[in-house]
Amino acid sequence: MKFKVGTRSVGLALAAALAVSLGGCLGYDGDVYRGYVINENTMNQVKMGNSAEQTLVLLGTPSTTSTIGGDAWYYISQKVERPVAFMQQKVTDQRIFAVYFDKNKRVQRIANYGLEDGQIIDFNSRTTPTAGAESSFLRNMMQNLLRFS
Repeated sequence: MKFKVGTRSVGLALAAALAVSLGGCLGYDGDVYRGYVINENTMNQVKMGNSAEQTLVLLGTPSTTSTIGGDAWYYISQKVERPVAFMQQKVTDQRIFAVYFDKNKRVQRIANYGLEDGQIIDFNSRTTPTAGAESSFLRNMMQNLLRFS
């Protein structure tokens, strides 16, 4: 008994393979939140004159701190949108909740900066700049071969 594979069954198999491979992209939710996601109620509980310990209990550990020109704690968050899983991502919102302290470690000022207030911070930089010329695998291999000749 012989089975004959027709063009219709090959087309159906290709369509099924394409549907399965793209199936993961269809349910993708493109909104990703990074960093410290601040709660409005918690943010409103931080008052002028609170101690650094009270602020730490309320907000938790800051994303980063500054000691230049006074002590400040920064809580940083970003909302990144990507319409499809393999497409380039775009920052749609960025928040920096800043708490500034005086010399006695009391809250002196509070600020809530948004994307409109400054530049986008790159949280996930995948490259580290290096000094000198870029070196490739082939170049290194050729240099090592010439060294042994």
